[in-house]
Amino acid sequence: MDGISDPELEALWDEFHRVVNMTSQELSTWLRTSDAEEDSEPLPEHAGTETGRHVLSILGKRRMDLTEGDIEVMRQVVDTVTAQRRDDLEPTAGDSAWRFRLMRLGHDPLKRA
Repeated sequence: MDGISDPELEALWDEFHRVVNMTSQELSTWLRTSDAEEDSEPLPEHAGTETGRHVLSILGKRRMDLTEGDIEVMRQVVDTVTAQRRDDLEPTAGDSAWRFRLMRLGHDPLKRA
């Protein structure tokens, strides 16, 4: 991949998997649940935000299969979660809107990393 060295990619991969503390099944369920309305639920491939679906896709990949787009989303998720959380990622309660925004990225602030 252009623009990122192997050691940088390895560090990003590790950090992404540290901040994304929800399993792919948990994230998939959350995206469908958070998008469900009283009378309908979206198809799984359309549930949640575009970024949330991209995180879900990345969780199903091997490091060698990442695309440039995957790397950008991984950076975005790491930056967002790190900016809104302490470095240690200890379970922290906050208001539900804040928690739900982070959960759309695969990070549950109430769950241990």
